[in-house]
Amino acid sequence: MVPMTRRVLLAKPRGYCAGVDRAVQTVELALERYGAPIYVRKQIVHNVHVVKTLEERGAIFVDETEEVPEGAIVVFSAHGVAPVVHDEAAGLSLRTIDATCPLVTKVHKEARRFASDDYDILLIGHEGHEEVIGTSGEAPEHVQLVDGPDDVANITVRDPEKVVWLSQTTLSVDETTATVEALRARFPKLIDPPSDDICYATQNRQVAVKEIAAQSQLVIVVGSENSSNSKRLVEVAKDHGADASYLVDYADQIDPAWLEGVTTVGVTSGASVPEELVDGVLERLAAHGFDMVEEVESVRERMVFALPHELRRDLRSA
Repeated sequence: MVPMTRRVLLAKPRGYCAGVDRAVQTVELALERYGAPIYVRKQIVHNVHVVKTLEERGAIFVDETEEVPEGAIVVFSAHGVAPVVHDEAAGLSLRTIDATCPLVTKVHKEARRFASDDYDILLIGHEGHEEVIGTSGEAPEHVQLVDGPDDVANITVRDPEKVVWLSQTTLSVDETTATVEALRARFPKLIDPPSDDICYATQNRQVAVKEIAAQSQLVIVVGSENSSNSKRLVEVAKDHGADASYLVDYADQIDPAWLEGVTTVGVTSGASVPEELVDGVLERLAAHGFDMVEEVESVRERMVFALPHELRRDLRSA
């Protein structure tokens, strides 16, 4: 018998985006500059391994601002916070470092601008997601959440000629497009945001997974269950050719049964996943005979974001 050739198609780009890299570095450098503990409101990024690693170094993650001791240092996560959170922090005399991704900040500014012009803002996103909560909090009396195309029928607006849509940055591009089309069918005068709200990294990782999924029977996405962009990669892989796709935090979560009869496995990772976790997956696949790895580059990324200004100032004065 001719031995079965087994290969891995490794998507590029994958893993850390500029916003996540900035947020994680923010906590790491804050620990070095100020010493432990450093408080972080919510998970700095949605990845189990990253949060655990930072906890081991002295970061303390809290759900609410009131859990931070008065006068302590608190970092706001990459997903952004509503203005009321800044007010809460000021009331406790907290030293804040805002690690909100600049692309999320852009959406917050759009929400404030359209609200000041008295538009109804239709925010496409998933209910309860931290980014959605933060953006909605910028203009709560003007923002309505639209959770997918099926939710469009539930929307009511004051003036159909003064309606704009904005979006959570980590959604599926295809799903967002479908939701916008449904909204426009109801509100023909619907205004688009000044620039695309879906973040460049989310789009690029979806483009890359589409390319490998078309050639793979199985796609493994490294990422955490609470990571919106990672879960979207699983959906995109299934929609674009893969027979199956699974989300795993660690290599040991790969079920050998998934690999039975498979000759090509696609591998990618969400925007909050460190590369070491992908390396672990590749090692596990190699142990099962998938030792031929081909990197498939779809888009080149060069985006870099500066650290939060509060941290840059203190690092310069150190």
